[in-house]
Amino acid sequence: MLQVKQIDEIQRRLLAEVADLHDIPEGAFNIRANGEMAARNTTANIDIVSKEDGTGIDIHIKPGTKNESVHIPVVMNESGLKEMVYNDFYVGDDCDVVIVAGCGIDNCGKQDSEHDGIHRFFVGKNAKVKYVEKHYGSGDGEGKRILNPETEVHIDEGSTMEMEMVQIKGVDSTIRKSTADLAAGARLVVRERLMTHGSQHAESIYITRLNGEGSSADVVSRSVARENSYQKFDSIIVGNAPCTGHTECDAIIMDKARILAVPQLEANDLDAQLIHEAAIGKIAGEQIIKLMTLGLTEQEAEEQIINGFLK
Repeated sequence: MLQVKQIDEIQRRLLAEVADLHDIPEGAFNIRANGEMAARNTTANIDIVSKEDGTGIDIHIKPGTKNESVHIPVVMNESGLKEMVYNDFYVGDDCDVVIVAGCGIDNCGKQDSEHDGIHRFFVGKNAKVKYVEKHYGSGDGEGKRILNPETEVHIDEGSTMEMEMVQIKGVDSTIRKSTADLAAGARLVVRERLMTHGSQHAESIYITRLNGEGSSADVVSRSVARENSYQKFDSIIVGNAPCTGHTECDAIIMDKARILAVPQLEANDLDAQLIHEAAIGKIAGEQIIKLMTLGLTEQEAEEQIINGFLK
């Protein structure tokens, strides 16, 4: 059932940034704009229902659903608006789906705008889920753009969840917390891409519990901190069964920025195989010189390196 309200030009631009939407998408979707539902569509296999208390939505994906997608972006261009949203995803057995979330805030006013969201995923057996969450900020106002997302993932036996977490521009403050527990044979892959500038503050917290035999996790963050910004990467992998886990932070630091990487491992089983890596450094001078010999300016060379690093 298709429902569409008015979406203004700024909101359309934000939707293109956070969800690659340039028009009303195919399949199931729920678009939230300035604290209200702006558009929604359900399909035979994917149902979206508003919570009775108005705090968010429930997304039900039928067992066996394959090659379908659901978009649930949030956009805000009202200065001073603050909201908390709770969204629950129920993914049936044997599914293969793509879920695209994300939030864009355009703030041209003096008051802070903030969106906090809690997403809970209940993934059935032998399912495959790709989850994309992008954050973006714009606007020339004095008010801040604040995003505090929390993701809670429960992955049943034999299932895989891939999470792409992206924040490249314009968010003044964010604390992203993700927790996951995996049953036997389940697999989690996280790829975070993050860039901060100005006086921005970003914290990423990942807590992964490998509870089932043969479960695995690969949590990797690539980030660039510029100017006076601050980043913290805090990743914990807990092996409670025969399992494999890997977490990695790879960061470029520039100007007067600061970065703190805190990878942690906890093995509670003899056959838990866990690895962590962390590297923080500046751009190598020879990389810049090599690109400058091809005709790029120093600034263009830096941007080329950063863009390649964050791909």
